[in-house]
Amino acid sequence: MAAFVPKNPGYRAAAVALLDGQPAMRALGIVLVRLAPGEVELAMLHSPALTQQNGFVHAGIVTAGLDNACGVAAFTLMPSEADILTVEFKTTLLAPARGERFVFKAEVVKPGRTLTFCEARAYAEHGGKITLIATMTGTLMAMLPRVAVSHEPRASRA
Repeated sequence: MAAFVPKNPGYRAAAVALLDGQPAMRALGIVLVRLAPGEVELAMLHSPALTQQNGFVHAGIVTAGLDNACGVAAFTLMPSEADILTVEFKTTLLAPARGERFVFKAEVVKPGRTLTFCEARAYAEHGGKITLIATMTGTLMAMLPRVAVSHEPRASRA
């Protein structure tokens, strides 16, 4: 993977603040493990409160972890004035989400001025074994401040 240069020299603090500012991620117990320009690793411990009827962590929880990993990875390459919003993702579930700990790794594939494309993988750790349980591709949008638009009529051209 190519080394990316962040547009925001304070990308690390901004990414940490982005993750810390999300009550949903705190509720799921998702924490930051590793951060670099265009890359992130998040982790979450197993909780019975996050499982579905068969005892596996619910697919929606796994998807939320992957989506957030994509978002944080993309955000590390955005300008300081940007906020971020997911505009599209596709998740493929590969194995039941059973484990003691879950890891969500994402990396930017193609950064853009407005849209950034990412790929992510979710792993379950169980008894010393690591299993790939899901993948995601995602498109994230940089939400930049809008320039005020004048509503005055344009001068006609002669």
